[in-house]
Amino acid sequence: MALLDVTGLTAHYGTSQVLFGMAFSADAGSCITLVGRNGMGKSTTVKSLLGILPSHCGEIRFNGESIGAWPSHRIAQAGIGLVPEMRQVFPTLTVRENLVATGRARGEGGWHLQRVYGLFPRLAERERHLGSQLSGGEQQMLAIGRALMTNPRLLVLDEATEGLAPLVRAEIWRCLATLKREGLTLLVIDKNIGPLARLADHHYIVEKGRIAWHGDSQALHADPKLLRELVGV
Repeated sequence: MALLDVTGLTAHYGTSQVLFGMAFSADAGSCITLVGRNGMGKSTTVKSLLGILPSHCGEIRFNGESIGAWPSHRIAQAGIGLVPEMRQVFPTLTVRENLVATGRARGEGGWHLQRVYGLFPRLAERERHLGSQLSGGEQQMLAIGRALMTNPRLLVLDEATEGLAPLVRAEIWRCLATLKREGLTLLVIDKNIGPLARLADHHYIVEKGRIAWHGDSQALHADPKLLRELVGV
């Protein structure tokens, strides 16, 4: 059974419909992607999944439960963690305060402060610095660490490497590979097809609020025309 199963999802901003029957799924321990050009509905899908934007039709099932009508806080408590676009760290809180603010225990082997520092040693070095004093890359590490402190079963990352220097991007991809090896289910939105293809088990290409194609990394790379026409690379 899939950990996440989305079927027939529609969503609107006012009178403007953005999603038209979105459908995708993720098995426990897998990594899936939503890829496509800007404005195609990827971030709207994330907002619907997290209860930030109400869905109008369709169903979102997580761990066997229908969560489409749940409020955002209940969805987070159920085990979906979000690393949002633009990071959204608390600028007037220290690194440590940002992390412990969202901390939630989940038994032996869960995420805690020292485990996050082990994944991102730079955060340990900057523990007493305010969120506003961090570089963009450090803020991204903090955003990921903050989401992990909620001890999610599914981690959703919306444009996790956008605008970052190459060395920092490589560090983020290393982190995601580590999380996948440890069995965390990942849903990743990103424009960097090469690293995505090495990381993910299955890809969904979004075009005008629908899934236009889906398949594994081998199938994705086997069709350059597909990448050019639907992803723009």
